[in-house]
Amino acid sequence: MVQKIKAKSSKWMNDNPVRSEHFEWQAGYGVFSVSESLVEKVRGYIGTQEEHHKRVSFKDELIALLQRNRIPYDERYLLG
Repeated sequence: MVQKIKAKSSKWMNDNPVRSEHFEWQAGYGVFSVSESLVEKVRGYIGTQEEHHKRVSFKDELIALLQRNRIPYDERYLLG
């Protein structure tokens, strides 16, 4: 599913450029889910995300999330 979304959206971006440079997705992707009981908390986080990331980088937050959930990762492939 992600492959199809990336392929279709890349084609659309390049057929209908909103900027002058060629658009490409990165090679990988990450997927996260949230339980129904935490939806409002996640909405609140999204609403304050810009301010939050002035204090904590995306990369640091992602590493903390991965470590907290014991998810193995290779730092070479993390954004940030």
